[in-house]
Amino acid sequence: MSVAYDYDLFVIGAGSGGVRLARMSAGMGVKVAIAEDRYMGGTCVNVGCVPKKLFVYASELPEQVENSAGFGWRFDQPPVFDWAHLRDQKNREIERLNGIYQNLLQGPGVDVINGRARFVDQHTVEVAGKSVTAERIVIATGSWPFVPDFPGNEHAITSNEIFYLDDLPDSATVLGGGYIAVEFAGILAGLGVDTTLVYRGDLFLRGFDQEIREFARQEITKKGVKLRFNDNVVAMHQAGEGYTLEMESGDTLDTGLLLCATGRRPHTHDLGIELSGVELNERGEVKVDVNFQTNISNIYALGDVTGGMQLTPVALAEAMYLKEYLYGQSKPAPVDYQNIPTAVFCQPNIGTVGLSEEQAREQGHELDVYVSEFRALKHTLSGSDERTLMKMIVDANDQRVLGVHMVGHEAGEILQGIAVAIKAGAKKTDFDATIGIHPTSAEEFVTMRTSRK
Repeated sequence: MSVAYDYDLFVIGAGSGGVRLARMSAGMGVKVAIAEDRYMGGTCVNVGCVPKKLFVYASELPEQVENSAGFGWRFDQPPVFDWAHLRDQKNREIERLNGIYQNLLQGPGVDVINGRARFVDQHTVEVAGKSVTAERIVIATGSWPFVPDFPGNEHAITSNEIFYLDDLPDSATVLGGGYIAVEFAGILAGLGVDTTLVYRGDLFLRGFDQEIREFARQEITKKGVKLRFNDNVVAMHQAGEGYTLEMESGDTLDTGLLLCATGRRPHTHDLGIELSGVELNERGEVKVDVNFQTNISNIYALGDVTGGMQLTPVALAEAMYLKEYLYGQSKPAPVDYQNIPTAVFCQPNIGTVGLSEEQAREQGHELDVYVSEFRALKHTLSGSDERTLMKMIVDANDQRVLGVHMVGHEAGEILQGIAVAIKAGAKKTDFDATIGIHPTSAEEFVTMRTSRK
């Protein structure tokens, strides 16, 4: 005898992955509900990719105004920055996107429930004061910023709060060495804040190509970010209108705010997950197989909460796979995590796809490495000393391009197109045979001719 459930599919979390799975499944005739306790669209739309990129644009403008003098532009008055205007404009755009996500769900008939869904058992959740049953449940609750444990850490903020500050301080300290830390250090410095980035390691952006990391350090320093490596914050105290940071090195650092960009953890808190029987790994991530199925046969999970790559397009790809796997006519091809392009929206940008030089050598490839460093045409007149670095990693035996990396203006935009070629298995001869677009920085990738082993 079959059991009658309230829904065929219940999704916990209306972030990018959860929304995509819910609306696409509903479009196939599946009865779907989705619960969200914070904001529609999840981290990316509200306190991640979208507002961050808007702030990046804002932070680049002062330098563009300064550089314009080399092209004959004169401004009678120095530019004045209004933080509240930027913040509020961003808020209006996010509210517009929240509404779009709401409509995307309501269009195909997804029931949207506002509230934190908590497991009662493997087929039941409690949300908004009601018990709801579902044949299948998907955990898509994403990740949450992590703040290290040190005295006074309650005064620190994370990427959740920085988008909503009442006022922008004169000085700021960013703690961390990942892409979020590097991006916000650039944003704050570009907006005129005296900014220091503190990282406990030798160099930020661990896991990226070493040459790219070193070049990025050089260029980010030029933008005014003070880099403090091999140090850490051990305590934080209020001091007047700001704070004093006690450092591991024994130094003290006065600052207007401390932004902890020290990683993100799976957001499984207050889910009642122990009542579902779902297993977590030692890092607190939901354990899933290649089909995103947990150890409980009717419960699945996708996106950041599973500990994979914390990228919105990855969660979207996982959602599309799971929709097809659960409700499609045939089993879909597994999600391919190889050669996923990514960008760091620091200043200048970093774009990367494929293997770093270090990874390629570790895998045993004999390499031809092509590197080009130059001053972009724009800066021959702007007066800026910003430089661009482009790098291509090639298998010396079959000439297959294993990785492409760039530090420079609009690196993310350039690498997205190149990622298609890498995914298609392009060889260096394919790049060589391609006519460049002149004059652009991107044409450098099809004119590289001299390699090093």
